[in-house]
Amino acid sequence: MNNKLQSVRGTHDHLPEDMYKYNNIITKAENITSLYGFKPMATPIFEFSSVFKKTLGESSDIVTKEMYTFNDKGNEEVTLRPEGTAGIVRAIISNGLSQEMPFKAFYHGPMFRYERPQKGRLRQFHQIGIELLGAKSEQADIEIIACADNLIKELDIDKSATLHINSLGNIIERKTYIEELILYLNDFKNKLSAESQNRFDKNPLRILDSKSEVDIEILKDAPKLINYLETESKDSFNKVLDGLTNLNIAYQINNKLVRGLDYYNNTTFEFVTDKLGSQSAIIAGGRYDNLMKQMGGPDIPGIGWAAGLERLALLSIFKAIRKKTISIIPVGNENNILCIKLAQELRNKYICTDISYSGNLKKRLKQANKISSDYAIIIGEEEIKNNNAIIRNLETGVQEYIELNNLVKHIEKILT
Repeated sequence: MNNKLQSVRGTHDHLPEDMYKYNNIITKAENITSLYGFKPMATPIFEFSSVFKKTLGESSDIVTKEMYTFNDKGNEEVTLRPEGTAGIVRAIISNGLSQEMPFKAFYHGPMFRYERPQKGRLRQFHQIGIELLGAKSEQADIEIIACADNLIKELDIDKSATLHINSLGNIIERKTYIEELILYLNDFKNKLSAESQNRFDKNPLRILDSKSEVDIEILKDAPKLINYLETESKDSFNKVLDGLTNLNIAYQINNKLVRGLDYYNNTTFEFVTDKLGSQSAIIAGGRYDNLMKQMGGPDIPGIGWAAGLERLALLSIFKAIRKKTISIIPVGNENNILCIKLAQELRNKYICTDISYSGNLKKRLKQANKISSDYAIIIGEEEIKNNNAIIRNLETGVQEYIELNNLVKHIEKILT
């Protein structure tokens, strides 16, 4: 065992530079989604396991292989949330909000899946997402996708992203299609990849999502789900496509696009990129009209999407808007109290202020430059005697003496 302390495999420490980028993405997502009427909401990071087992599908990869499930000290079986939708729907039911429709929620936070870590895929990862409950109209589908499209443009990653879209139809249509897909794949069962052979009996629809070159070749002549849709489902899908065209949102119909969770139906979509290797989806979602009823609530339709924060961060270029910073440098310990008071006055004026704690003047100035301070305020014994302070411009080296009483106002002036 390696005695060196390190993070658990599949988790990352988000250092300040990362957090600036993540917070920037979250802020932009909050701003964009609020334009569509979505309001912030948060649910616990763990739920009773039944919340996910009932909704994600007993045969889904998440339930069978990836969930972090354990018994707590009260011997209740709980699961760290692997995705956000089920928790939001559970919260609506638990809090008696089913009468407040349509219900629009924006969320962000950590999710947990036991997967093989790779670029853009972690065991603890972070998502932003939106859920719209109580709207059956195709208009909701169009607006949900348009909202995602707007976010991608706001993050300036639209040139590397393509919208893929498909219809999974309703439960009956999908069941008929799966029967036909199994008949087709029966002749190739022994040639399929090990993962697809495992899915053959449990969740054959997911074979369409295989990245194996062998599977992709076998699937070239497989039946297409869209050909098994009845008139109502086809008309609904075409209305969504027409709406996207009307908004000048380009798309590709992807007949092999399926979702890994059992609760999806009809419209399903992904924004994909070729910049992240095999982890190509950056925003993914779709319609889940039966989920709330399945969880014991009223029969209310829903649609939403989620985006991986780490994947968005890998694609987006972010330059932090640096706030002007002041470093206060006391020369001699007898000036510490005065300097702390001065720092507090500046912070009360929303001026970023750092105060050095130790070292000689040279070391403290070096620290001020290291954190990219714009000015240093130097206060020593001589300055106290003369009731003033030295303000040094750390870029030009030019310095001046300012009376202590006028110091805060002077700093405000030179920073603006």
